[in-house]
Amino acid sequence: MTVDGRDRAIAGGLSTESADTEQAGTEQASDALDVLRVPKVEPRDSVPAVIAARRRHTMSRLGVVGVVLFVALGFLIYKAISSAVVYFKTAQEAVAVRSSLGDSTFQIEGLVVKGSIEKDRQGSVTSFRISSGPVTVAVANSAPQPALFQQNIPVVLVGHFVGNTNTFASQQILVKHSNAYIAAHPKRVRAPNGSVH
Repeated sequence: MTVDGRDRAIAGGLSTESADTEQAGTEQASDALDVLRVPKVEPRDSVPAVIAARRRHTMSRLGVVGVVLFVALGFLIYKAISSAVVYFKTAQEAVAVRSSLGDSTFQIEGLVVKGSIEKDRQGSVTSFRISSGPVTVAVANSAPQPALFQQNIPVVLVGHFVGNTNTFASQQILVKHSNAYIAAHPKRVRAPNGSVH
């Protein structure tokens, strides 16, 4: 073969090879394009604007309902605690804040004033006075008399002020020394009949 023939053969071989290479390259390129082609996917949270607006509206309604329920629950807890708690004040403190107490029920503490106990025909205590510091409060009593009730002892009364006066309407008398105290400290508390407990 001549140089030209060789060249042709080589060129022919190259052209065959290059044709094969071109065809393989085209197949690979189309395969590569198929592999690189990723279908466009919409985001999951992508919803039409109308649906999104409805969701926001529903969520705002739920938020308002939640706030209303929270406030209502807080109010109910406050009312339950404030009505269940009976306030304890000394006679002096109670008179000082008389206007704010109104006719609400609370506990008042004081010392039974000597000579102030009045009884009815059956012997039940109807009225007496208690003192705390320089303040004296008149007590109208409708409660049964405890066994240890007497003058010059500290008592706690449950009740309320009558109208705009400083008269206290007692519904319960509690002597500050309980039976457990008396049992633990005999000879410290005297009963109205003079016996020592």
